[in-house]
Amino acid sequence: MQCVINRRAQFSASHRYWLPELSAAENSDRFGPTARAPGHGHNYVLYVSMIGELDSYGMVLNLSNVKHVIKREVTNHLDFSYLNQAWPEFEQTLPTTENIARVIWQRLAPHLPLTRIQLFEHPELWADYLGNGMEAYLTISTHFSAAHRLAHPKLSYEENCEIYGKCARPNGHGHNYHLEVTVKGEMDERTGMIVDLGALQKAIDEYVVDPLDHTFLNKDIAYFAEVVPTAENIAIYIRELLRSPIRELGAQLHKIKLIESPNNSCEVYCTESESEAAKIQERQPVLAPLYK
Repeated sequence: MQCVINRRAQFSASHRYWLPELSAAENSDRFGPTARAPGHGHNYVLYVSMIGELDSYGMVLNLSNVKHVIKREVTNHLDFSYLNQAWPEFEQTLPTTENIARVIWQRLAPHLPLTRIQLFEHPELWADYLGNGMEAYLTISTHFSAAHRLAHPKLSYEENCEIYGKCARPNGHGHNYHLEVTVKGEMDERTGMIVDLGALQKAIDEYVVDPLDHTFLNKDIAYFAEVVPTAENIAIYIRELLRSPIRELGAQLHKIKLIESPNNSCEVYCTESESEAAKIQERQPVLAPLYK
């Protein structure tokens, strides 16, 4: 039987986004504050995922051996380093989060049966690399606060209470929503980026956070006048808001994860065609999942 195991590691390092072929003004314009000398640092958290068959001892791999491999091949080199000069790979392609994950995969692949490298630059930004050339995934997390009421407009108050429980009460209730936006793309061979991070953050703020923050979704957002603002429907709505703006930045929206509370979250993926997406926008579900 196959099983995926995960090993966590961490290292602290600094880096700078700077291309010597560009002028100081061009670097500043392209990379913003991350171009400043001598660079900036992060406490990186690394998750190495491996897959394999269970042996007679109930293990895929001896985790003590895995720990030593990661230390020998990765963290001994990167901890307390200036990443731009730590490995030759970063001389050709900048040490962005996604590119660091890619190079770590390359360093570990001869020694471990990898299935995923996940690297957190900080809790609100991380990359996933699955071994597919220059393709990677980048996730930004953010948040907004909003109120909603779960009640289908075609049902009576009693019927809505039967379906949604307390969430159907007339004056609604609120949440501090945690939002994770994952994009997919090919890393630029020089910059190491799949998308301009500042532009991505701006798009998320402009199309999602600013319009939804501190609203009563049922009354302030026209889409939810007829569509019940469950976490699932909110996530679908956000997906459709971001699909085109992210494509215009040169990446592809991959996943929206919306965490309504520590107990409730949902994920939707960007797999539908544009025509199917338009149908989703128009769809008005008669009933929603049980929210009692």
